[in-house]
Amino acid sequence: MSAPSPLGIFERYLSLWIAMGMMGGVGLGVLFPALFQGIAALEYAHVNLVVAVLIWAMIYPMMVGVDFSCIKDVGRKPKGLCITLMVNWLIKPLTMTALGLLFFEHLFADWVSAESAQEYIAGMILLGVAPCTAMVFVWSQMVKGDATYTLVQVSVNDLIMVVAFAPLVALLLGVTDVVVPWETLLLSVALYVLIPLLAGAATRHHLHRHQGIEATHHFITRCKPYAMLGLLWMVVLLFGLQAQTLLDQPVVIALIAIPLLIQSYGIFFIAYGWAYMWRVPFNVAAPAALIGTSNFFELAVAVAISLFGLHSGAALATVVGVLVEVPVMLSLVALSKRTAHHFTPS
Repeated sequence: MSAPSPLGIFERYLSLWIAMGMMGGVGLGVLFPALFQGIAALEYAHVNLVVAVLIWAMIYPMMVGVDFSCIKDVGRKPKGLCITLMVNWLIKPLTMTALGLLFFEHLFADWVSAESAQEYIAGMILLGVAPCTAMVFVWSQMVKGDATYTLVQVSVNDLIMVVAFAPLVALLLGVTDVVVPWETLLLSVALYVLIPLLAGAATRHHLHRHQGIEATHHFITRCKPYAMLGLLWMVVLLFGLQAQTLLDQPVVIALIAIPLLIQSYGIFFIAYGWAYMWRVPFNVAAPAALIGTSNFFELAVAVAISLFGLHSGAALATVVGVLVEVPVMLSLVALSKRTAHHFTPS
């Protein structure tokens, strides 16, 4: 993979665009509730078609950039990948489930109904089991991470996600009283992970074969504005659909945000501290910790909507995850830069 390009205007002012999307979504949701109700009705087999299109717009260009041939080089620097995989597929799902149960079945039990509590926990679990993919490259660029190694981490995570996401979600949702509709869950994984992954691999192979590697980078660059628009419109849609709830129940939003914040900062310090003790170079250590902290919220949102509905507590929890994600990640990027001198050079 070529050296990362300078951050574009979207990445540079990411927090501003996301904030504008959130506020715009809430405003439109209040002004035009019928419009969002109509969008909510556009579904097939419990999969919302508009959400599907927006997620494909975001994920497909990123999947084209995934180079699975990089995986063969992972043996040269196994520590960073080991940290990422252990955090993403063992520590993070379990701690998110534990925090959900602790807060909504015990600490916050008097403030939310039992049914809502189960849905909030389910939404948190979906966030915890969906490791970050699309935004990883942004966070890695911001800390001047090793671009090739970040690509390896993303590639391996995507391969694992294809086979592990659905079983792990089903296992952890079984901890709650939620009944898992396997058909819908597997359909969601196929739609939002497997199909984009295969389409991206096929596109990358075609471009490499007929036009060369530079054509792939050019193709991704051309698609990037559409991916960014997909992300912004997804934020607008999610906050528009939940507009009234966000305005009517600010306390619930705060209650959901508390364990999500604890989870995010806790996971980062586990991964970052682990990397420090293992003497992992900073340009691998920082991306590894940020990858473990961030969530593939697009997938979590899509599956929450498919399993529980657009206006469910689970969908709301994943939307709060979007609300929390960007400011938290930007603060951790800043912290990483300030502490870079403590790590061994690459």
